[in-house]
Amino acid sequence: MLEILIIEDDRDISENLEYNLKKEGFKAAKAFDGINGLRLAKEKHPALILLDLMLPGIDGLEVCRQIRATKEISSTPIIMLTAKGEETDKVVGLEVGADDYMTKPFSLKELMARIKSILRRYGKETAPTKPRLKQREIEVDADRHEVKVAGKPVELTAKEFGLLQYLMENPGRVFSRETLLDKVWGIDVAIETRTVDVHMRRLREKLGKAGKYLATLRGVGYKFKE
Repeated sequence: MLEILIIEDDRDISENLEYNLKKEGFKAAKAFDGINGLRLAKEKHPALILLDLMLPGIDGLEVCRQIRATKEISSTPIIMLTAKGEETDKVVGLEVGADDYMTKPFSLKELMARIKSILRRYGKETAPTKPRLKQREIEVDADRHEVKVAGKPVELTAKEFGLLQYLMENPGRVFSRETLLDKVWGIDVAIETRTVDVHMRRLREKLGKAGKYLATLRGVGYKFKE
């Protein structure tokens, strides 16, 4: 699965981008400033980078320059996202090495189309279609980001969906809270393990009677009952 790195200091925009990228079948990593964005780019070698221009610390133009000057990631495609719409800003962004440029507010549908187009241009496969999951009366359609219980749709947040999907992909296996944080939130996210408990409780409530299939093993973690 291809991973897209989002370097964007606006957390609402970042969360929205992450949600929509996952709907399209991509993995997503996030950084909220230029320094951490560069670090993640070097560590993860993402398939593509969505880069905000106005960032704290190191701005987007300098991040782009440093990426292009780093051998291991110099060819990583970059789409700049910025509130600036002046022609000179676009020209400078493209001159320092950006592959494309979108001005906020932008169409998410158009952005996803541009991401796929650039990945094809670079010879990288776009995200594959994910199979539907069905365990007991719970159905998960990853491509549509839909969950149904006994045929009725259930609205889940991105993290609740991720938890359910991961556990259903591995029925019977027990996962620690640390593992679930790694797989669903991303290993670089610094949050407490009790966050998993909170999301699991909400997930069970939304699943209603089917929530009983999400089992807790005290002192160990969680599993989806086979």
